[in-house]
Amino acid sequence: MSNYIMDLRAVVGHRPLLQVGASVIVVDADNRILLQLRSDNHCWGYAGGSVELDEVVEEAAKRELFEETGLIAESLELFGVFSGKDTHYTYPNGDEVSNVDIVYVCKQYSGELKCQDGEVEKLKFFRIDEIPQNISKPIRVALDKWVEENR
Repeated sequence: MSNYIMDLRAVVGHRPLLQVGASVIVVDADNRILLQLRSDNHCWGYAGGSVELDEVVEEAAKRELFEETGLIAESLELFGVFSGKDTHYTYPNGDEVSNVDIVYVCKQYSGELKCQDGEVEKLKFFRIDEIPQNISKPIRVALDKWVEENR
């Protein structure tokens, strides 16, 4: 969790916060998508997290990708901005957020896969027809759109 969000949580507790996220859908040469099994809710999702104060969104996306997967984004393409009731989420600890998720697609990357301790249990590339059903709720809309566009 970002320092900014943690600082706000100290003041507002579990009440809903507007959270700006920067996320990355990594796609390999075989058109498989990289997903991570999250440690907090044990659901699958793509790499991403909160944008810090004054941080450039694309840099936040690259940072989150590296922190959570060990991969370095060589280039990012804006996929979309997702918000609204479908991205509203309550974390297992009770923290509630209304997400605005700025999602990029990355097809050019380097590095070796490495799970972030405490956040990521497993990393795996999936073909479109293999994507697990237990997808983390706030990313479902963006992931469904990507799948629809890449069938």
